[in-house]
Amino acid sequence: QVQLGESGGGLVQDGGSLRLSCAAQGRTFSSIAMGWFRQAPGKEREFVAGISWSGHTTWYADSVKGRFTISRDNAKNTVYLEMNRLKLEDTAVYYCAAARTLTFARIVETKDFGSWGQGTQVTVSS
Repeated sequence: QVQLGESGGGLVQDGGSLRLSCAAQGRTFSSIAMGWFRQAPGKEREFVAGISWSGHTTWYADSVKGRFTISRDNAKNTVYLEMNRLKLEDTAVYYCAAARTLTFARIVETKDFGSWGQGTQVTVSS
């Protein structure tokens, strides 16, 4: 229903910044919540940030709160993740995902998201 494609990953030094983009194609994009997840080597996929369908409400994992900012531009069918003051532990493959259903809840579980991008690698070096 929603096709997603991430871009913007790369290699950055500790303390640096990156902006990830998630381009979407699908008629339901503008009316559904979106999220960013990440998966580091040897770890399970974890929630990073979420945003409501309107972009008015956002929520974050404690580990990135104050450093990352999620936003969306529905006119461009794009979701962004601005990452600042990156740390070594931020190294992971980052995935964009679309919620399965319409909801007002601040969903954070992988099971609550249905459409996923292929992921983009973010590597933070010392």
